[in-house]
Amino acid sequence: MITQIKGKLVEKNPTDVVIDCNGVGYILQISLHTYGAIAEQESIQLYTHLQVREDAHTLYGFKQKLEREIFRLLISVSGIGANTARTMLSSLNPEQIKEAIAGSDVATIQSVKGIGAKTAQRVIIDLKDKILKVYDMDEVSVAQGNTNKDEALSALETLGFNRKLADKVISGILKQSPDETVENIIKQALKKL
Repeated sequence: MITQIKGKLVEKNPTDVVIDCNGVGYILQISLHTYGAIAEQESIQLYTHLQVREDAHTLYGFKQKLEREIFRLLISVSGIGANTARTMLSSLNPEQIKEAIAGSDVATIQSVKGIGAKTAQRVIIDLKDKILKVYDMDEVSVAQGNTNKDEALSALETLGFNRKLADKVISGILKQSPDETVENIIKQALKKL
């Protein structure tokens, strides 16, 4: 199994990159999250997942180990293939997916293009216990944090702000101060939107 690739960045596209390792060019499928994290640098290292199928061997590249772990968890769910998992990681960052699963937030997972209600519920049912155990998360604190986030997001959406943009701003606020009240989240978000 190829676990990481380090080499010269030859080509960079929103869906894939080509890395030259001692004269051999490897094409790696990437998410938009990884695309944004890759700087225009000479040397690059990506963590990889090799998917072997009857008709293809496909390498997926990730800037962070967390993103690769979430990808592997997602593809373990029946009905979620590698491309769907990559789409999820392009729409939401790994932290958002982790928190949505841990907090049973069907709406966030369902907000990804191509994910229906049944698939979103299956993802939560299959992965919630694993996420809580692996990342040593407390279900109560996740649910509380998500409630504040959801209320703030709903309020901003009612005020006419774009849901994805508002979600990104709120996530940034909660990263800095996770115990923020709904009122303060909204006030800070309004300054940044």
